[in-house]
This record gives sequence, C-alpha cells and structure tokens, in this order.
Amino acid sequence: VFIAQSRASGSHRDVEDEELTRIFVMIPKSYTEEDLREKFKMYGDIEYCSIIKNKTTGESKGLGYVRYLKPSQAARAIEECDRSYRAILAEPKNKSSESFEHDYYSNNTRQEPRGNTLPFCGQPEFCSFEKNESRIQESVSKRLSVVSRLPFVQEQLFALFDLVPGLEYCDVQRDPHTNSGYAVIQYSTAASAIYAKYKLHGFEYPPGNRLTVIFLEDGSDSSE
Repeated sequence: VFIAQSRASGSHRDVEDEELTRIFVMIPKSYTEEDLREKFKMYGDIEYCSIIKNKTTGESKGLGYVRYLKPSQAARAIEECDRSYRAILAEPKNKSSESFEHDYYSNNTRQEPRGNTLPFCGQPEFCSFEKNESRIQESVSKRLSVVSRLPFVQEQLFALFDLVPGLEYCDVQRDPHTNSGYAVIQYSTAASAIYAKYKLHGFEYPPGNRLTVIFLEDGSDSSE
C-alpha cells in the first residue's frame, strides 16, 4: 500500500519528507532526545529526534518529533509503539507547529470515551470539515449505513472501517435478490463516524465499486 500525492504537490520525495516520515509523540517530561531515540529506534532508521521545549524556561513540554528515513518505518512506529505515546503523523513543517501541538495536546489529555479516538484537529482537512457546519446536511450519529452494488466480505469491510479508531461493530448483510452489499457500522464516538464517512463515502472498494456511506439514526442526541 502506498500513499499517493496529488498532482498539484511537489516531488514524491517532498511529500515523503513532509507528510509520511515524521511522527509526533507524547512523552514523559524527563525524556532526553537520547531517551526518545532509544525508545523508537527499534522501528527503523531514525534521521533525527527533537523534544519540544518551553521557549522561556527551556523545560520539556512532554512532546516530541521522531523523523524516520522511510514512511514504512514511521507507519510501523505508530502502529506498534506503546499507546501511551499517542503517536500520530506530524504536520508538515510549513504548517503552524504551535497550533498543531496545542490541538494535539488538548485532544489527547482530556478524558477519553471508550476506544481510541483520533486527534482529529491535528488534521487540517478534518478541522475545516468539522467547522463548516453547512457541509453537514444530515443528522449526525455514531452509526453508519454502507451500501455497495457488490457483496461485502465481513472481514475485509471490518478491516477497512477499523482504520478509523473506535469501531465497535460491523454487521454485513446481503440482499439475496440483487446480490448487493449492505452493512451497518457503529463507532464509539460521533467524531469517529463523521471522519469515517468523510473519508470513505465514494471510496472505491474494490476498485471500480464506489461505497455509499450515510448516517443512521442511533437514538443519541445529534447536537452532542
């Protein structure tokens, strides 16, 4: 699996450098850069580590960056490191790092609901989607309906929607008359469901077959 860049972006190496090889982690304030390197070197070749410090006091903020040589190494670190590090891909350097750090920290230090939730506001595309309420024309819920003209394989569909943290269940059904696919997906939070719909509505799976993803009423308070 490879992440493709848009035609408008720069060279492949630029995209790799800025978006796919740097991870952002939450660490104990006592960590040095050497401690950070020691904890994450098992996942691949590290180009550099840096700890974010208070500009006034010089004390660690408990946040850091790890830059790998390959995107696959960064992905492995995110997937396999201890969940207490709350590792995510870092924003490109041309983004506002301070606002990214603030959003990441505020999203990861408050009490979490069941399941792991993505720090969505670390991703500018989601923030603009979330704040532009006019783009959400339907009642939001934690439950999604997924329709396809081809039948689904339970394990494959579960794996696809499980890419968004917080998946609670995936119930695949089949229409015996049309052989089309239908499934009900539920997440632990509405934020996860919104993000899954945003990312996967219109997604071709398998290639050539577009998924239709809509919200299903789940009885919760949509204003929440």
